[in-house]
Amino acid sequence: MNSKLNRRGWLGGLAALGLALAAGSGCQTYVPSTGLTLPTGWYLQHLPQYFPPSPPFPLPRELATQQTIAAQPAPGGPEGLPPPLPGAGPP
Repeated sequence: MNSKLNRRGWLGGLAALGLALAAGSGCQTYVPSTGLTLPTGWYLQHLPQYFPPSPPFPLPRELATQQTIAAQPAPGGPEGLPPPLPGAGPP
């Protein structure tokens, strides 16, 4: 019986330690009365991180190829129409 109490006390202490670590770990906090999920009180103490802005088009080589193709004149003339077939004139 003494070993059961000793084991129960040890497990209880371990559970209390786990709860204390979870409470102090800095998780987000949900406030049910307002329905908000808020950051911890220590979020202002963290160092800022810088993420450079992404380019407007993330594939620069593909964009350069597309711009090169778009700058070439359209085949068949300025209107973009194909050239007339030989011998196919008005009757």
